[in-house]
Amino acid sequence: MGRSDPLVPEEVGSDDPARKASDLCSLLDHYLEPKQVRLVYEAYRFGAEAHAGQRRLSGEPYITHPLAVAKILAEMRLDYQSIVAAILHDVIEDTPTAKDHVASAFGEDVAELVDGVSKLTQIDFKSKAEAQAENFRKMVLAMSRDIRVILIKLADRLHNMRTIWVMPPHKRHRIARETLEIYAPIAQRLGINTLRIELEDLGFAALYPMRYRVLKEKMRRQRGHRSEIIDQVTDTISIRLGEAGIDARVVGREKHLWSIYQKMRDKNHNFKDIFDVYGFRIIVDNVDTCYRVLGVLHSLYKPKPGRIKDYIAIPKVNGYQSLHTSLVGPRRMRIEAQVRTEEMHRVAEAGIAAHWLYKESDTASNTAQARAREWVKGLLEMQRNAGNSLEFIENVKIDLQPDEIYVFTPKGGILELPRGATVIDFAYAVHSDIGDGCIAAMIDHRLAPLRTPLQTGQTVEIITAPGARPNPAWLDFVVTAKARTAIRHSLKRLRGEAAAALGQRLVDQALASLSQSLSDLSQSQVDNALDAFGVESLEALFETVGLGQQMPWLVAQRLSGIAPEAVREGVQPGSQRLYIKGTEGAVVTFARCCRPIPGDPVVGFASAGRGVVIHHRDCRNVKEYRNHPEKWVDVQWEPAVEGDFPVLVAIDVVNRRGVLAELAANISEMESNIESVAVDEKDGMVTTIRFVLSVRDRVHLAHVLRRLRLLSSVTRITRRKG
Repeated sequence: MGRSDPLVPEEVGSDDPARKASDLCSLLDHYLEPKQVRLVYEAYRFGAEAHAGQRRLSGEPYITHPLAVAKILAEMRLDYQSIVAAILHDVIEDTPTAKDHVASAFGEDVAELVDGVSKLTQIDFKSKAEAQAENFRKMVLAMSRDIRVILIKLADRLHNMRTIWVMPPHKRHRIARETLEIYAPIAQRLGINTLRIELEDLGFAALYPMRYRVLKEKMRRQRGHRSEIIDQVTDTISIRLGEAGIDARVVGREKHLWSIYQKMRDKNHNFKDIFDVYGFRIIVDNVDTCYRVLGVLHSLYKPKPGRIKDYIAIPKVNGYQSLHTSLVGPRRMRIEAQVRTEEMHRVAEAGIAAHWLYKESDTASNTAQARAREWVKGLLEMQRNAGNSLEFIENVKIDLQPDEIYVFTPKGGILELPRGATVIDFAYAVHSDIGDGCIAAMIDHRLAPLRTPLQTGQTVEIITAPGARPNPAWLDFVVTAKARTAIRHSLKRLRGEAAAALGQRLVDQALASLSQSLSDLSQSQVDNALDAFGVESLEALFETVGLGQQMPWLVAQRLSGIAPEAVREGVQPGSQRLYIKGTEGAVVTFARCCRPIPGDPVVGFASAGRGVVIHHRDCRNVKEYRNHPEKWVDVQWEPAVEGDFPVLVAIDVVNRRGVLAELAANISEMESNIESVAVDEKDGMVTTIRFVLSVRDRVHLAHVLRRLRLLSSVTRITRRKG
């Protein structure tokens, strides 16, 4: 499958399609039944007829591309249905052939595979990015039904990358970037190492051709001396293992170019620092021998502390298993060794493809399959919770980032998370309900903040409470796509519930001014209003009102059946006030320009998407709403208001040492909290300090300001209201 140089385009036109189809069938003869091979050839004839007259940019008949994709899968020894679907993977998208026609000729399973790989061509999208994101979403849905969809898509992308040099530069760069950001990480996530490496190097060559050439030339110049050292170390390890009675295969390995470039870029190393690391694989017959080999290596060369990783006891999420160790070799050369069994090696190279490449009873290949299905299940959950396709694909990119940690549940279970994951990421990895209800956490039996980054080996216990809700601030520090998507989904749901409750109160208020109530309305009145506003239920209608998308008076008029003229002539909307207590959630917001607090005279305005926005009546921005009386909401504070509210205070003080600490101490003694502080120097003698303070109401603020006025350093205090 691999190619010697991604910069050399794949030869085209050397064989006609019939010859390539014959070569493919010869390859399939080695592991498929004759009747299955005949079916593959029938698929070739079907595809050649469907694509008749179509050519690639290279000038080849189009059918050569599906045949090349099928050959890649044949080299992975996939089943005949996958090979047939690979040959036909573009017929639904690029020809008039219908899915039903494919199903009648080759079966429903093949038709579903072909449909899953096909792009969405019947929908107009706003942008190329949105179309790509929606195509990927559709592919994920197809993957959930049959994991072979992604294998065909990866093979399709691999052949497109092998022949990418006929594309114009802007398309080449876009496709290469997408390959490096999405498809190569997916191949890694599914454990298909050989395919991943070629995708990465091809993408590197297409996206950064000059950097690729420079690195490749440097490797070529140093390879001769390096090969001698690798041979010497290989012989030394083999002799020592033989002396210990261990039968092993020792292979020196060379890092591929994209891996070297990434380490140079991310860790700010030069080429010599990366290329001076020598890698070896030691492959043995069973797990016990792996650990014996590790002991022999550590007796031969000195191990580096903290650089030993046991992926046999704790496999990676894609099913990968090996022992990793870093050693100091002869002449202080750096050695990285991987120890694994033959079965582990097959899975490391082929990933989920090992399920078809080797007998299905292999434990490791079945493990890789199970983990792949779990991953796809997680993608489906993200897809359901994501707001749109673009948000979903960004979350997938985050989820595909490598470098993981392993943490334990209280019952001894192991969870794999990306490096930098926090307690909240852990909670959502356990279950979405656990994440939503999280209020505290214990790390190694000690209370810890929810934003604490986790480390490998820690035991994490989540403390939940009934009725607890996710905090929007969690979005600032979570790193996993699952947590981010679940938090956003929960917040949207909670905001919708709060908006519906507020909308019902506003409509009730408006109906009361018309001497009616919701209970007085007939079903026909409700149905007429729902039809007029294009919603399916009263709750949905209330939600649009609560979010400020519909005016409550207009909704009340529709529900009651009273003509708008009657309202203008004799009925005053708003004679009933909306009482607020500060716990309405995101659908009642307090304007930052004037920062109203309980006790202030206030006025509300319906704002699309924000619900009701509360302003101080003296706020200068209120003037903007005088020409829109239909948006005014008559509001008043409830007698018992809950919570703390921010208020902006400017304090002029004598400029001397310790004055800020003095102010902070007095504010704290008055049971107020400082949310933010900014200093403006007016002249050499006087400084203005602006505080955003948390207070309960106007009375509490008055107590705080009275205390501050008593300080000798304070010359003036003003509250800013816009």
